[in-house]
Amino acid sequence: MKLVFNLFAHSLKARLFLSLIIMVVVVLPSIGMIITNAYEKHMVNSVENELSAYIYSILAVAEVEQLTLLMPEVLAENQFNVSQSGLYAVISAIKTPISDELWHSQSLLTVELTDYNPRLNVGKSAFTTIDINQSPHFIYSYAVSFGDDEQAFPFTLHIIKEKVEFLLLMAEFKQQLFFGLVILIGLILIIQFIWLHWTLRPLLVLEKEIKAIEQGKIAKLAAIYPQELVEVTTQLNSLLATEQQQRKRYRNALSDLAHSLKTPLAVLQAEPSLSAQSQEQINRINFTIEHQLKRAQSAGHSSWLLGINIKTVVDKLVTSLKKIYTDKPINLIANIEAGVLFKGDEADLLELLGNLLDNAYKAAKHTIKLTVNKQKNSVTIIVEDDGIGINEQLKKTIFDRGVRADTYQQGHGVGLAIVRDLVQSYNASLDISQSETLKGAKFTLIFSN
Repeated sequence: MKLVFNLFAHSLKARLFLSLIIMVVVVLPSIGMIITNAYEKHMVNSVENELSAYIYSILAVAEVEQLTLLMPEVLAENQFNVSQSGLYAVISAIKTPISDELWHSQSLLTVELTDYNPRLNVGKSAFTTIDINQSPHFIYSYAVSFGDDEQAFPFTLHIIKEKVEFLLLMAEFKQQLFFGLVILIGLILIIQFIWLHWTLRPLLVLEKEIKAIEQGKIAKLAAIYPQELVEVTTQLNSLLATEQQQRKRYRNALSDLAHSLKTPLAVLQAEPSLSAQSQEQINRINFTIEHQLKRAQSAGHSSWLLGINIKTVVDKLVTSLKKIYTDKPINLIANIEAGVLFKGDEADLLELLGNLLDNAYKAAKHTIKLTVNKQKNSVTIIVEDDGIGINEQLKKTIFDRGVRADTYQQGHGVGLAIVRDLVQSYNASLDISQSETLKGAKFTLIFSN
């Protein structure tokens, strides 16, 4: 049930299709019922008019002499002359049951009447349904009076007709209406499905273009959209253009800063009186500048939208770290799920993993464990070591610039501060805990897709 609710809550197409189903299932059957009731009412009125006409045709041939009713042996309508024809005529004394008959047609010879009594006053009529021999019949009754006030002869004429033919006609009509509605529902569903696909097509085009932008194939939304989506697509294009300009400015700023520092540093390096310690610090500054130049060159490119293969980056880092820490035999266990991609700059991923793995190499005694896996909407990166870990108090300040973790022999410096900044820029999360298996520090990064 929850799955169905989530489907309709998060899918516009599902909502529209549900509305269509409700319309078809509720509205069309309701229309069918209205049509059936209207047709049945029309047919009942037709029967009433028919029996009323028979009333007047029989009254036209009826005579009263000396308070005695005289009727012809044969009536004009042949069905009144055939036994059990389904059409009967009965005359009873006024306000008495039809079973107390004064006269009846030959068609009623073998039919046993009920005690139905409409109790009509002269000039009044009644139309209803009665059961004769457990079979439904229409009956139209009309009270009349022949003669003057002194020699009045009031009676009630009843015309009875079997309801079987009427019920068969109604059943046939309902069946035809049912099949007609089924065909109509099918046609409406097909037409509405085509209409729904056509109506939502701009959203499908928008989805494809956004995916193309994510993959770096196009730079902006270029399709023609309906008026309702124009403002949205325009805003998206503005955001994309702003983001690209910001990345370009970021790249240029890094490049300009690095280049402006290289010349003064070259002059300082050429100074013969420079001490070894100062030379080492200048080399470190040179290394940082070169690193930032490489970041500036990679930032701003659209290739990151395609996703960076994490395993490829890890292989590069491991190779470099093994060369740096040749005097420290570390066993690196890498459990990387195949095909996991990082949606960001390769330079940023190198910075993140480089700092975490470098710190792990410094802290580890024998083993480092790197785990990368992908869930439905996120990518998780876990770095663990078998060092002495990080105490609870230091966890709160370890990401501040310049703070070093005394539990690591050589400390973190600005490394983890850079990691923190990058994590925040990607709206990711970073958690520090103790490794359950290696008992050292455990860094868990979670990036939402």
